Amino acid sequence: MKRWLIFLLAGAGLEGAGFSADSARGARLFESLDCIHCHSFNGRGGSLAPDLGKIADRDFTPASLTATLWNHAPKMWSAMRDYQVTAGNLDEQGAADLLAYFYAARFFERPGDAGRGIRLFSEKHCADCHGIRTARLPEAKPVAQWNAMYHPLELVDAMWNHAASMREQFAKRHWKWPELQPQELADILVYLRSLALLPPAAPGAEGLLRISSGAGGAQLFETKGCSGCHHTALDLAPRLRHMTLTDIAAALWNHEPKMPAPPPQMTVDDMRELISYLWAQQFFEDAGSAAAGRKVFESKGCTTCHAAGSDGAPKLPSPSIAISGPGMISALWHHGPRMLDQMKAKNIRWPEFTAAQMSNLIAYLKSGGSAQ
Repeated sequence: MKRWLIFLLAGAGLEGAGFSADSARGARLFESLDCIHCHSFNGRGGSLAPDLGKIADRDFTPASLTATLWNHAPKMWSAMRDYQVTAGNLDEQGAADLLAYFYAARFFERPGDAGRGIRLFSEKHCADCHGIRTARLPEAKPVAQWNAMYHPLELVDAMWNHAASMREQFAKRHWKWPELQPQELADILVYLRSLALLPPAAPGAEGLLRISSGAGGAQLFETKGCSGCHHTALDLAPRLRHMTLTDIAAALWNHEPKMPAPPPQMTVDDMRELISYLWAQQFFEDAGSAAAGRKVFESKGCTTCHAAGSDGAPKLPSPSIAISGPGMISALWHHGPRMLDQMKAKNIRWPEFTAAQMSNLIAYLKSGGSAQ
């Protein structure tokens, strides 16, 4: 079965070749590309342009970021000329890394409430086993040792591994299993983070979102027993679409008591492979409609230059040209200024897109023109 990996270029002959996204590389790119000269990110950086950490809402996807960048591009290029900022190189891998950085830094994207969190920490019986600075049970780490509060994948992994031992404790005490809504988990995490228990040298709120190629995910899906109930990855993966990692962590916690036997333990690397295999491609690549994208392509005037491949513009859509969310960002970065100049010469207005329109457009360009 053909399986396209994360951030895969959709061109022919590229099966099995994927990009892994790394937020640490993305953070370095944010500085080396001089984005930080004008933009801040969660309060760190310049003040000439919007804080990019605050404009991304919980529906963040590469399509929404691409649309935002596209709509903002003419003003951005003008400001870069005024302040003599030179655009560096941003290839598709770099764009993928930036997306991972933006998402990792927005990991707790649901607005949390520490007041609700402290109440929930007690009501959900977390406080009965977990002390804040000291352990209440030998097998229950105190909160001060929960590095997972700051690491997206570590949180998912911890929720999975912790549930089996918690099942025993709840059975002993005749407590009902406390289900967690994603918002409730976010509130608890915001409360615990507000306690500032970790030392300054510990990783901060940006976290890390490192996504592998997912090459080992299929084998783990079998060996960890997922296939016993979820017969194929195709049965499970669509259910994760548009979930954040906080959503997945809560879902795993709620799912554990419904499983016929305690699940096998997983390392963070195991969880990374499974998440990459099942979730990351769908989250980062979107799921637009190619048929709707064709209408966007026509209504936004893209056909003026790209239908015939005139004025140096590539003929689009084309089965020989790979298009993805990160690829669209890279293409805009490199070719956008020249495209804007050509559009001005033809008195064509720069088109703007909503996130949904961009998602559909990418799907259409990915289709190579097969959508009718």
